[in-house]
Amino acid sequence: MLVFAPERVEAGMRQLDFFYFFGSGYAYLSVLRISDVAAKAGVTVNWRPFNVRPLMRENNVMLRDEAQKVRYMWRDVERRAAQHGLAFVKPPVWPTEPDLLASRVAMVAAEEGWVQTYSVASFRAWYLDGLPLGTTESLGVILPRVGQDPARVLALAERPEATARLEAETEAARKLGAFGSPTFVAGGELFWGDDRLEEAVAWAAGKHPLQGG
Repeated sequence: MLVFAPERVEAGMRQLDFFYFFGSGYAYLSVLRISDVAAKAGVTVNWRPFNVRPLMRENNVMLRDEAQKVRYMWRDVERRAAQHGLAFVKPPVWPTEPDLLASRVAMVAAEEGWVQTYSVASFRAWYLDGLPLGTTESLGVILPRVGQDPARVLALAERPEATARLEAETEAARKLGAFGSPTFVAGGELFWGDDRLEEAVAWAAGKHPLQGG
């Protein structure tokens, strides 16, 4: 049975919940940036993949139907990647992750303690290698990169427990007020978008101006 096991939190460290969706363009920026930003502030990150699609539908957001906004998004991601010194080759295959397989694999990874390395490898493969997320072929490339056997992991990802965990994480994000990806939550305070990463980390560290820090 898959049971979510968050990584051990060191005493005295502040926590930040990081909700992100495999297939979210802006999440690429945060997935590659969050560890360094949080470490400098003494904040530990809880990596929590979830399914943003039902939350977007509930808020009447249908991005794939908004061609002009999609064009803007990829150009904006390219600009922000350059600003932060991150690689950007071209807009990745999108939409992607059709059957939530990459996300279900992430539930296995979360239970076993390698969700961070898997997520970073997945987003790099998506953006830099041009691999679509959520296909068995792509996972056959990505999983060995993080030291995992594709056959073993994919079998676990097909079990009902993986789907149930993904649904539970999505419900947790919903209850916290999330409506997009990436979303950061610290002490009940919600921040949306990669451009709010630094502010979210500051809040988690207790150094936001509204906290009197």
